[in-house]
Amino acid sequence: MPQTRTKLFAGPRLRQLRQRETLTQANLADMLDISPSYLNQLERNHRPVPHRLLQKLCERFGLTPAWFSNTKEAHTVQAMRETMADPVFKNASLPLAKMADAVHTNPDLCAAFLTLYRAYKFEQECESNTLFPSPPLEPYETVGDWVQHHHNYFHELDCAAEKFYENLDLKNGLAAALKSHLLNQHGLHTQQDPALEEGGLVWRIDRHRRTIFLPPDQPPESTLFYLAQIIGQRDHTRLISSILRREGPKEKNAQELGRVYLGNYFAGALLLPYTRFLHAAQTMRYDIERLRRHFSTSFEQISHRLSTLQRPGMEGIPFYFLKLDIAGNILKSFSANRFSQARFGGPCPLWNIFRAFATPGQVQVQLSQTTDDSIYLNVARTVGHEGVTYTDRPRQIAIVLGCTISDAAKTVYADGLNLSDHRLVVPIGPGCRACVRDNCSHRSLPVSGRMLDTGSDARGVVPYRALPEKP
Repeated sequence: MPQTRTKLFAGPRLRQLRQRETLTQANLADMLDISPSYLNQLERNHRPVPHRLLQKLCERFGLTPAWFSNTKEAHTVQAMRETMADPVFKNASLPLAKMADAVHTNPDLCAAFLTLYRAYKFEQECESNTLFPSPPLEPYETVGDWVQHHHNYFHELDCAAEKFYENLDLKNGLAAALKSHLLNQHGLHTQQDPALEEGGLVWRIDRHRRTIFLPPDQPPESTLFYLAQIIGQRDHTRLISSILRREGPKEKNAQELGRVYLGNYFAGALLLPYTRFLHAAQTMRYDIERLRRHFSTSFEQISHRLSTLQRPGMEGIPFYFLKLDIAGNILKSFSANRFSQARFGGPCPLWNIFRAFATPGQVQVQLSQTTDDSIYLNVARTVGHEGVTYTDRPRQIAIVLGCTISDAAKTVYADGLNLSDHRLVVPIGPGCRACVRDNCSHRSLPVSGRMLDTGSDARGVVPYRALPEKP
């Protein structure tokens, strides 16, 4: 199963780099020894970036090829593919090649089409359940797309968190340093309050008593994260507001969700400062267990931080990160590589994240191949807290962190695997509705948007097969 090589259309990233360096097209073209008209074609995605030019860009600006990766385009193609699988488009069959071409040539129109489809799906849900209509998901999806556009990395906020960490007095530990800062700079004491858990709260500030209340039984790494959240809220509100005002979502609910996300991002970046964390991750070969002990944080916190290491010139491995519950509901999804998960319907049951629920607390490693022939190394494990009492019903959650096979050898999780032997690679899809694999015995429903062959002369592993796409 060979890995497909795709042309690199990196117009938006090339334009972003030029603007960041305050260069005109003529200036950059001169540096690269190409014509301004050719550069203009590259920036407009009319031409792919050739390998020799990619190398020159990386050497000139201290970047890695991953920085120019067309991840947004790959995710849009996957979204288009899944959307066009809806039966409503059964008379408008569109081959994958034409979808990819549409995303190349007119990404804004494709984005508008996807927005319209999401609105259509929401109206359908409301009509089917008029008494209790489902809330719209647009704000959450808007924030997810915004974060994805930034490759899950926010430079100003990350640098601010790193600078804050370096100025702390850590002689008594990080927790003591954070509490001391909150007391000295904001006059806030910390105190435990058992009643918080009953109210479903993880922390609360009483402004009159100048006190931060925290639950007594939470893990130390959770306490650290919540203190860092509060510091971000108190010390960097202006920076967060500036980022949202300048480039964030415009709709009110989406903007508020964006504020929450940036607050969490700051907290993670404070506990795991970029330069120190990247060096430790590379030295320890991205061993999450070693990293969590070294930084006294959780498996989930380490995994999420690994998916954000996209600082220009100091990139780590581009990971995708996904978190879901035992019912298959996706709670978080970010990707710094080409991996893209279905927006509608459940994930593929062959994915090792589901096996993680059968072995709580143990790491599951898997090599998988997606329908675009890309091969990934996936690391999955359950996370979350155990019940405090018999009557507790703790939420069962698992996460999966994945990188391309080309980066797998840099991690400890590839040890013992034959990365050149693809016979045991597990084929996974974006969910049955959009998956084109007809020979999968795990298929739960036929692929949508294609004519079915029920097999009058032969019967397959499932009682229906989709006829081939028309070219």
